[in-house]
Amino acid sequence: MMRILAISGSVRKNSTNTALLRALKANAPVHIHVEILENLRELPIFSQDFEGQKTPQAVIDFAKKVDAADGIVFSCPEYVHAIPGGLKNAIDWLVSRPEIIGKPIALMHASYGGDDLLYSLRKVLDTVSENFNAKIFTQFNLRSMSLQDIQDFFDDPKNAENLRDYLTEFETHILDIQEQLA
Repeated sequence: MMRILAISGSVRKNSTNTALLRALKANAPVHIHVEILENLRELPIFSQDFEGQKTPQAVIDFAKKVDAADGIVFSCPEYVHAIPGGLKNAIDWLVSRPEIIGKPIALMHASYGGDDLLYSLRKVLDTVSENFNAKIFTQFNLRSMSLQDIQDFFDDPKNAENLRDYLTEFETHILDIQEQLA
């Protein structure tokens, strides 16, 4: 069983990026388990003073999920032309930890905008993992759709197939890395 941790960079209840990750999970092949992480708001603000033995339990739990995943998919909105604070904070907690090092990472996006975010996020993810693959990317124009509209959008077989193709491409990337390490 391939394990993908899908991290939403939004903490909004009706986030289109979280809805995109839910559609990814719903359309995943049976041999790929997608776990969606939506609780970034529970992580305390990063401080080097609280690393090591002082690491908060919420951070330890988050790091364990990252470690258990075969790969990570990020879907994130752009806030003020940048990475939202909650997601950047989560990544900051991982920078000095071993769980993210070498982890296969891919990116998706729920709108056709967000160029500043995508540039910044690609730069950050490329820094934290040599196995971030910027070429494995998909985006859908879900902006201003309701959650029901998004579900209906991915009920369309063509759109569902695009999600499965994305996951298959990411799975191939992960398997290639695992084979290199074996």
